[in-house]
Amino acid sequence: MSADTRNTVKTAASGESGTFRAQREDLARLHQLLVSNGLVTWTSGNVSERVPGEDLFLIKGSGVGYDELTWEGITVCDLDGRAVDGVKGPSSDTDAHAYVYRHMAEVAGQVHTHSPYATAWAARAEPIPCVLTAMADEFGGPIPVGPFALIGDDSIGQGIVATLQGHRSPAVLMQNHGVFTIGGSAKAAVKAAVMTEDVARTVHFSKQLGEPLPISDADVTALWQRYQNAYGQK
Repeated sequence: MSADTRNTVKTAASGESGTFRAQREDLARLHQLLVSNGLVTWTSGNVSERVPGEDLFLIKGSGVGYDELTWEGITVCDLDGRAVDGVKGPSSDTDAHAYVYRHMAEVAGQVHTHSPYATAWAARAEPIPCVLTAMADEFGGPIPVGPFALIGDDSIGQGIVATLQGHRSPAVLMQNHGVFTIGGSAKAAVKAAVMTEDVARTVHFSKQLGEPLPISDADVTALWQRYQNAYGQK
């Protein structure tokens, strides 16, 4: 789709029926973690989550401020990105989220931010190298860069899927844009977004002092497997 025909303004549903209110309330609260962790500015960024057992997902309304975000600021959409319940037009990133949900069945939550350190790496189109054990744990290797894509259709979603399918990382730096993360829940995707900014900042600081030391591929794999299978309460 050409830039001049992109659907950059998403329309609301025909009304508000209050469907999936409890999940919408939970999703609204999760957005506050983006604010408290310094990942978003003004109204930018969003969190989305699949509705279990339905071909639907929830996403923040376009341009809704975080200080006023309640369940009514969360819109219910189908997997083609059309609003089916809610009085707020959904995020301009809705088509990208919908594409990911359609093509990655294991993904149940997504986050998009323009967090400053990670987005600085995206502006350089430079992957964040895996030079920290925390990176090996969470990302299983470097955080990759996805292709440049304009906002307004599913082009960004296509880039996310092409980059992350078969990749251990739950995060991608979309070139010249920002961070997109995926997870088995919205909360897991938020965690990945928080961790992305944390390691982006630390690796940036390290590069100011010299070239960071790499971790061997074998050790990265061992750390990732331990974190996935043995860390925390099972």
